[in-house]
Amino acid sequence: MTTVSLDKKHHDRKRFDCGVEALNNYLKLMASQQSVKDNSRTYVLVDKENPQYIIGYYTLAMVNVDLTALPTVLQKKHQNAYSAGLIARLAVDKRYVQQGVGAWLLVDALKKLLIASDTVGFPLIVVDAKDGVEVFYKKFGFTSFLDEENKLFISIADVRASFRKV
Repeated sequence: MTTVSLDKKHHDRKRFDCGVEALNNYLKLMASQQSVKDNSRTYVLVDKENPQYIIGYYTLAMVNVDLTALPTVLQKKHQNAYSAGLIARLAVDKRYVQQGVGAWLLVDALKKLLIASDTVGFPLIVVDAKDGVEVFYKKFGFTSFLDEENKLFISIADVRASFRKV
């Protein structure tokens, strides 16, 4: 499996339905615009038999980080850091759930952000999880910020170490 950059001319965004209107609408209406404006990048996993069909997608961006919402050890370690990689959205079409696609997309997003951090340097990856979804991210080592349970982070160092184990 391989993700590719969203291309509104080739990918059927209207067919995509993950069951969450905000995520569906972002893909249909905003993802391409945000990419053109260099605000974010959206990557899609497409069906091999029907490459216009989107199985799932994720959007990456950068975000400012409030260090005071991190554990003290990380506050001290990254006291001069101001930004983090952001997995802004991650969704799987309902027709492809329970096939490991969400986990595969998350790992792919982490790999892309790890490469980006090697180039520009940032210490954390952040995700704003919808209610109930934080459990999914915690299985992969994400930790909640001190002030928001649904806002989670993982350090680049931990991501790098986990890929070394594989």
